[in-house]
Amino acid sequence: MKRFLILFIGVAVVLRAFILSGNIFSYHTSISDREFRLVYSGEITTLNYLTTATANEFSLLANFVDPLVEYDRFGKIQPALAEEWTVSEDGLIWTFKLRQGVKWVNHEGKVYSPVTAQDFVDGLKYVLTSDNNSKTANIVYSMIKNAKEYYEKEIRDFNQVGVKALDKYTLQYTLIKPIPYFLSTLTYTCFFPVNGQFLKDVGDKFGTDNRYILYNGPYIMPTYEAHHRRILEKNKYYWDKDKVHIDKIIMTYNKEAGVLAPEMFLRGEIDHVNIGPDLIHEWIKDEKKKDLIRPNRTNFFSYFYAFNFNPNFPEEYDPDNWEIAVNNKNFRKSIFHALDRRSALLTEEPYEPESRLLNTITPKGFLSIGEVDYTELEALKKFSREDSFNVKLALAYKEKAMEELRGEVSFPVKVLMPYNTASRQWANRAQVIKYQLERVLGRDYIDVIIEAKSPTGFFDKVRNSGNYGLMELNWGADFADPETYTHPFKRDSTFSWIYLAKAYEGEGGYTIYENLLEKAIAEVTDVSKRYSLFAAAEAFLIEEAFVIPYAVGGGGYSASRINPFEISYSPFGATSGRYKGLKLLKRPMNIDQYKRELYRWQMERKGQFERGRE
Repeated sequence: MKRFLILFIGVAVVLRAFILSGNIFSYHTSISDREFRLVYSGEITTLNYLTTATANEFSLLANFVDPLVEYDRFGKIQPALAEEWTVSEDGLIWTFKLRQGVKWVNHEGKVYSPVTAQDFVDGLKYVLTSDNNSKTANIVYSMIKNAKEYYEKEIRDFNQVGVKALDKYTLQYTLIKPIPYFLSTLTYTCFFPVNGQFLKDVGDKFGTDNRYILYNGPYIMPTYEAHHRRILEKNKYYWDKDKVHIDKIIMTYNKEAGVLAPEMFLRGEIDHVNIGPDLIHEWIKDEKKKDLIRPNRTNFFSYFYAFNFNPNFPEEYDPDNWEIAVNNKNFRKSIFHALDRRSALLTEEPYEPESRLLNTITPKGFLSIGEVDYTELEALKKFSREDSFNVKLALAYKEKAMEELRGEVSFPVKVLMPYNTASRQWANRAQVIKYQLERVLGRDYIDVIIEAKSPTGFFDKVRNSGNYGLMELNWGADFADPETYTHPFKRDSTFSWIYLAKAYEGEGGYTIYENLLEKAIAEVTDVSKRYSLFAAAEAFLIEEAFVIPYAVGGGGYSASRINPFEISYSPFGATSGRYKGLKLLKRPMNIDQYKRELYRWQMERKGQFERGRE
């Protein structure tokens, strides 16, 4: 789903920076201090939560509609619209008892109807009606019985799909197979409810503006003026309203928000701003400003450099020459070890780049088996514990590659590396990487060509079309299982095309990697074995240098009246974008306070999970 690899701008960046909770600070108590103000530059395109797949829209819409379950500030699943649930012994049937008394309201806060089990059925039917073009339908039809058959119109009777309202407040899903991570997927908007009668009444207008959706979540949006402002107000009928502490959220559009917001914060006009690498030095050196900033939490987006085995770029960049070179393992390994990731990260993390360095594709802390982190499993620990940058190894692999490719490849090999001009840091990073790769490996070996590309249609015109040789890509988790980080490398992915790499044929017409992956996917009963099999598949990608792990997302610095330790902590789904649970600080948290609160949160979280295992 996050195959769209969105460049997070505007409110999405703000919301993703908020993840988590804590509580030792003083808060304002006056009426004005229950009002949160921010500016954004990334406008949404729809309020249809059943079709969208962008984080920018997820972050907003998750404030309007509640899911069956949610995550607390420590990352533990909690009841939301479902008060309790059971799963059958064979792991195929999940039954949810819904919370009674939850109400749908309109954008003016007027009650429309109660929320019932049928609303979840109607929501799934809408998602699985292929004419509605839901971008998250694949999440549903990869798990729910007969969902794909209905989506592809092989069956017409929706009653055959594995979702039923057993009574007014009892909902049941039937899965294709046991899915250990099913519960975690329910925080995605494709599993959100919708009132069927309202959907019928508004027709194609559903989600086109704030009047054409209903709300059962912590906020409603009475005011929505595209490219001007959004105003969110506390839903007075919300079932959990005691945990909603901010009464009003005012979001003002400004296409220059990234430039103007720091000064607006200093003037007291807004309550949160990200401080970019271009300003952070100035703020840290200023005696007054430095006490206003704190680090942002890192998140579970995985950034990596991928080699393209389907070169579809102009002849001037020698795609045929590239295809021969990239299929040589030693050529890839030379670049793998020549990339100084720390130097590259300095372009956006000038003070603590190590906080974001990632040596595996799956981020550290995402999952564990008992006390052992997934990245420390046997197959991955040799990568997770070492920096891939190694000049001696890079030159050794260069020598081998040149010997093997002599007479087949023209040197220097042109390495086309485009970047998106929407990100100034990406542009700077491309320059750094070009210089340092050529310095380590020599311009007699490679010629790194960086190419600026417009943000308009960037993914379709560049990444999805194979118009690159080596490029920075990213991926975010969709659910609580290692399989989620394999999606970019599958045959049906819109990029990377590693299945086209030569000399990696496996069994049954598939590649070695695909065979490893299928073994892992097929293991659904022994979680420890399942994780170990996925770790082996991931280690294969890294060992063969199909990708170069780079960094986790998030990071940077903010000046903010938000305590980042008070929000739902989730690496996936939409609930981490919610304002539920947040309070406004009397004054912004500084770096020292942040570090103390982070340590406190880590200790409390550890205690929560240790008690959960007892």
